[in-house]
Amino acid sequence: MEKIILTGDRPTGRLHIGHYVGSLRRRVELQNSGEYDKIFIMIADAQALTDNFDNPEKIRQNIIEVALDYLSAGLDPAKSTLFVQSQIPELTELTFFYSNLVTVSRLQRNPTVKNEIKLRNFEASIPVGFFNYPISQAADITAFKATTVPVGEDQLPMIEQTREIVRKFNSIYDEVLVEPDVLLPENEACCRLPGTDGGQKMSKSLGNCIYLADTEADVKKKIMSMYTDPTHIQISDPGHVEGNTVFTYLDAFSKPGHFEEYLPEYANLQELKDHYTRGGLGDVKIKKFLNNIMQEELSPIRARRAEYEKDIPAVYEILRKGSETAREAAAQTMAEVKRAMRINYFEDAELIKSQSQKYAEK
Repeated sequence: MEKIILTGDRPTGRLHIGHYVGSLRRRVELQNSGEYDKIFIMIADAQALTDNFDNPEKIRQNIIEVALDYLSAGLDPAKSTLFVQSQIPELTELTFFYSNLVTVSRLQRNPTVKNEIKLRNFEASIPVGFFNYPISQAADITAFKATTVPVGEDQLPMIEQTREIVRKFNSIYDEVLVEPDVLLPENEACCRLPGTDGGQKMSKSLGNCIYLADTEADVKKKIMSMYTDPTHIQISDPGHVEGNTVFTYLDAFSKPGHFEEYLPEYANLQELKDHYTRGGLGDVKIKKFLNNIMQEELSPIRARRAEYEKDIPAVYEILRKGSETAREAAAQTMAEVKRAMRINYFEDAELIKSQSQKYAEK
């Protein structure tokens, strides 16, 4: 069996370093590992419209932003298929057929759906499209026969629901669909990077994001104003590492070589944490260290983005070709699904022959 990855993002804004460290950086590593036969990266515009239906221009404008972030981060169209969800009508077809295999009560029990509904204040009036997201996601995954889906822990209930749909379809019809496995982030700090204000989550509306497209000056300004430890007033005061945003970022981004390059008086991150905890280490010093690390990480991304921005039609062409490739794969799965469900009427020569004989015998 081929090893296939399916993953993606909603185009509701530019991607930030939370996206990067949580999934995008890992995708580039997986793409370049040579371990996978196919990698599909989806810009999930159809899914984004389920809670932005009244503002389609927001989605329309951010397709290119996400594409630029993908390419600048290192995703290679020669190795990964970058495509736009809404351009693959087979995904909508699969969603419709799968909806017969899932009950309303099962969707209501999905913890991810419950949390997202609460987050968006949909308790009183839930759009059907949004409510059906687990079914739509199952269609996205199975259309490409993905064997691996890189996700965070908060998405595990969604993948389990996909597995349920696969098992039910295969047991009722035929062994057509592939049950996917999950690939979780290796670094716990990468699972959910907090906002620069110490908030639980980066959010464009809260203004607490560092974007991949930010300038060097913007990144530095955001890091130097980052939330640390409110009890660490004087340099001599003992500090707290837990809940300290700067150290959470260092957990996610720092490597041993960074200390040798930018902070040689410490051998590793643990030594830095120990000094901060016992007192005598100022916040400005660790913020400057983090800024050096982040500038090193983001500099090549900014440079690649600047090159891609010079030829936007070429970026759209990458998405168009990727969508064509993705549709071919999805159409193949859709044909197998229809055969398994026995609704491929016009291609079933045996059906036509047997019914011809039936009526000829009258």
